[in-house]
Amino acid sequence: MTLKALFLDYKELYTKYASTVLRRCKIWLLFFFCSSIFFVVLYKRVNPPLTPLMVIRTLQQTFNRQKPILDKQWVPIEDISPYMIYAVMAAEDNKFVTHFGFDITALQTAIEYDFSHAGSLLWWSTITQQTAKNVFLRPSQDILRKWLEAYFTLLMESIWGKQRIMEVYLNEIEFGNGIYGVDAAAHYYFNTTAKKLTSYQASLLAAILPNPRYYQSHLYDFRLQKRKNAISSGINRMKSSSQNRTFVRSIK
Repeated sequence: MTLKALFLDYKELYTKYASTVLRRCKIWLLFFFCSSIFFVVLYKRVNPPLTPLMVIRTLQQTFNRQKPILDKQWVPIEDISPYMIYAVMAAEDNKFVTHFGFDITALQTAIEYDFSHAGSLLWWSTITQQTAKNVFLRPSQDILRKWLEAYFTLLMESIWGKQRIMEVYLNEIEFGNGIYGVDAAAHYYFNTTAKKLTSYQASLLAAILPNPRYYQSHLYDFRLQKRKNAISSGINRMKSSSQNRTFVRSIK
């Protein structure tokens, strides 16, 4: 076999291989887009039964020979205290009502900060982005997950709307070891319901969110108390916005 014939055979083999890979990539992409849209549409009406984080935490507990804990009670958003809604907006996403999934001002600040603190953008998230991560993605900090998070964020903002996003967020967020959702947190920390949470209680629960499994056993930590006080002030600031008040009052 001549060198030219060998080259032509290799070229033909490579072309067939590249064509097969490309065809399979197209199939996988089509499957991903169709399935992602299906589940986003489904979860507009159906409450997500589990999240990837819940599964991971349960497996971790099992592998560590601990009794799996999964305390989760879904409550409709109209049965959640308005203080809790104001508290998470004050703590996590001041512009939740007005943005379309992304807080551009906060993103610009994060980009500037990223020049001297590599990777900071991986930690920047609005409530919609956090909900996308909690419901559809694994809890990792990598650039691929961030791009997928942005994709699901746009889908949720387009299909769910703000009220459903807030409802799912407050029912799926982690508040401690095996504690998911605001109602389970209200019972665990204050022996009350999500609907009866006071401003003080809502502020503390919102303050726990950045590191819930640590703060669960460190409720008097100075940093937690400082954050809780800031959120308490933030609740009044959120309530002073007519757009925020209109959003909360529209919940029935």
